[in-house]
Amino acid sequence: MAQLDTLDLVVLVVLLVGATAYFTKGTYWGVPKDPYAGSYANGNASKAGKSRNILEKMDESAKNCVIFYGSQTGTAEDYASRLAKEGSSRFGLKTMVADLEDYDYENLDNFPEDKIAMFVLATYGEGEPTDNAVDFYEFVMGEETAFSNGGTADEKPLSNLKFVAFGLGNNTYEHYNSMVRRVNAALLKFGATRIGEAGEGDDGAGTMEEDFLAWKEPMWAELTEKMGLEERESVYEPVFSVTERADLTAEASEVYLGEPNKNHLEGKSKGPYNSHNPYIAPIAESREIFTVQDRNCLHMEIDVSGSNLSYQTGDHVAVWPTNAGKEVDRFLNILGLADKRHTVISVKGLDPTARVPFPTPTTYDAAVRYHMEICGPVSRQFVSSLAAFAPDETSKAEMTKLGNDKDYFQDKVSHQYLNIAQVLESVDKSKKWTNVPFSIMIEGINKIQPRYYSISSSSLVQKNKISITAVVEEIRVAGAEHVVKGVTTNYLLALKQKQHGDLNPDPHGLTYAITGPRNKYDGFHVPVHVRHSNFKLPSDPSKPIIMIGPGSGVAPFRGFVQERAAQASAGEKVGKTILFFGCRRSTEDFLYKAEWDKFAADLGSSFELVTAFSREQSQKIYVQHRLKEKAKEVNDLLQNHKANFYVCGDAANMAREVSNTLVQIISEERGIPVEKAEEVVKSMRSSGQYQEDVWS
Repeated sequence: MAQLDTLDLVVLVVLLVGATAYFTKGTYWGVPKDPYAGSYANGNASKAGKSRNILEKMDESAKNCVIFYGSQTGTAEDYASRLAKEGSSRFGLKTMVADLEDYDYENLDNFPEDKIAMFVLATYGEGEPTDNAVDFYEFVMGEETAFSNGGTADEKPLSNLKFVAFGLGNNTYEHYNSMVRRVNAALLKFGATRIGEAGEGDDGAGTMEEDFLAWKEPMWAELTEKMGLEERESVYEPVFSVTERADLTAEASEVYLGEPNKNHLEGKSKGPYNSHNPYIAPIAESREIFTVQDRNCLHMEIDVSGSNLSYQTGDHVAVWPTNAGKEVDRFLNILGLADKRHTVISVKGLDPTARVPFPTPTTYDAAVRYHMEICGPVSRQFVSSLAAFAPDETSKAEMTKLGNDKDYFQDKVSHQYLNIAQVLESVDKSKKWTNVPFSIMIEGINKIQPRYYSISSSSLVQKNKISITAVVEEIRVAGAEHVVKGVTTNYLLALKQKQHGDLNPDPHGLTYAITGPRNKYDGFHVPVHVRHSNFKLPSDPSKPIIMIGPGSGVAPFRGFVQERAAQASAGEKVGKTILFFGCRRSTEDFLYKAEWDKFAADLGSSFELVTAFSREQSQKIYVQHRLKEKAKEVNDLLQNHKANFYVCGDAANMAREVSNTLVQIISEERGIPVEKAEEVVKSMRSSGQYQEDVWS
């Protein structure tokens, strides 16, 4: 074979490179960038390269007002967005909304005095920061907090910082609004100046929205005075552009049809799985555990093997819901979008700091079905903002009245539990509300949030299967034609019905896209992630425990007892394990009745189940009554054996009554004043001896 000279080699290499380039164009290079690509492109995309310096970010985007949020369910984020919109449209502020976990805070001592920082902070659980606020909270509350220029609290390093604060809490919890109270105190300690009062919204009293509205007006008035702002007529200024894409169809591979991020879109889902990136988990088992026809309680086993998802006994599992088809149809129909439901849209932030709440391009149907909390409660402020887009003057006047009249709004909307589409229908169902921009709906409706359930299994016994115990929710409103249905629990009920052979499940008249986007959930799957909890068994299994869990509040205690039974079977010494369980009737809703017998056989005399069946006698008996009957034993276990005391379930009534009963027991059994007994219980909470996993 003749040898190639240097020129021949050069020519061959050039030809080879050219051919490779030609055939790989559009695959490895020359790929057109989607100008509307959303911020949810990659579920696990690193934030590397994104500045964590909030002052740089504000300077780059010419902002003079930042609204930070610490949010667990999306409400605080919604309030932060509303403050940003109002600050911009009413007062000409250059606002941006910021997730607390996206920035560092050492340089707050350099915050310009002509700018303002707002903090909208939810309190989670037992006085804890929300997941996205943990780092910020630990920084400002730290014993040795160090700012960029040094300086101790006595030197007031934050003397230039002007701030606004609003908290979201629940008065049925002991540590009501502790986040905003503690952060407010810390910022003041470091020399910052607060504008207006530190507002507190109360979800427990059902007044969160009105508390927010009542707080913000005097706050704006003081901020206007301090910063020399001028109020102007508020007009709608969209945060997002919504573009219908004639160049794409819903079948196009790059169109999101409900997938949460790019990895899911491309069928390459990978961990870590978290609140931004769910695992599409198989449902290994599902069954009904009530024995009545008119109510449902589901037991489900979620298989997480191979996902690297792990949990500890007492943790929570998050289920990512899908809106019911009936409500999706209602929403699209009243806006005149029913015929365009599969039209592809791209959503883009009109400001560099605006974050699109779902990946695009997508369709109207997918955005509404998978990403928007269309069945959530409606704010009076949002209704007021929609008045300008009413189909006629009569409807506009009614929307304005609803927005301005607190009592009228409560009577017509809040007390009826109407969602936003139902509000529009109630004002005028005969006309389509086609003037309403889809952008205002994206801005005004929360992003749909995962629902959290106490895991009802032991990680020691079944580390690859997570148990869920969920009562299917519904609210019947006196005088109303509709029944309010739980979004997630009815979705789970539909999955259970399908798994048991119903080809077209429609629990309570609701249908769901249970096979998911592009049938990716087919074969009975549900999107989940795990959230770790501080609600934990003592590390020493010989330590006694007392558990109070009526109804589905028994869920984590099934896991606790399951774990202790396994430990006893393995020969470990297990301490006294008392469970107080309550329900209506032993023949209707006695959850896991057969299992308790099995656990009792494994645990022997160390296990005791105390039941309260409220409707099996003329006078109702609840768990707190049974607790009082066992006063001497309960006090002995707490005082002399340092037993842990656990409560799970309803915060507003049951948990409060149990706490009050325990105070009575300690007072009477120890012969001390009630005030002293209250201090004992408070100390138990602080030390972790008394733990709660409660909800309102």
